[in-house]
Amino acid sequence: MAQTPAPSALGGEWVVDLSPKADQSYVKDMVLDLRDDGSVGGSFYDSDIEAGQWKTARGRTCVSFRTSDGEGPYHSAACLNADNSVNGQTWAEHRDFLFNWTAVRKAGGK
Repeated sequence: MAQTPAPSALGGEWVVDLSPKADQSYVKDMVLDLRDDGSVGGSFYDSDIEAGQWKTARGRTCVSFRTSDGEGPYHSAACLNADNSVNGQTWAEHRDFLFNWTAVRKAGGK
């Protein structure tokens, strides 16, 4: 059975792949600050994380957080994979979309 990565493995700097098609490149930075009280700070898609929580349960560490584009909220959730990559999704009700994305540790990042 695979070991659950430490929660600290999800914190730090990530490069998020938001490419709509495999032959296109569209990436943005994400910074996750997992705090001892279970809250999450940082930034995603050039916006500060306004509210968020993280938890390790059932063999994985995940985060959920909210950002905004000034017109409405974006709700994101992501989980750390055993290979130290991240799978996530973002829902923007005011823009009528749900987007699946992946992320890898930023080169030279924390």
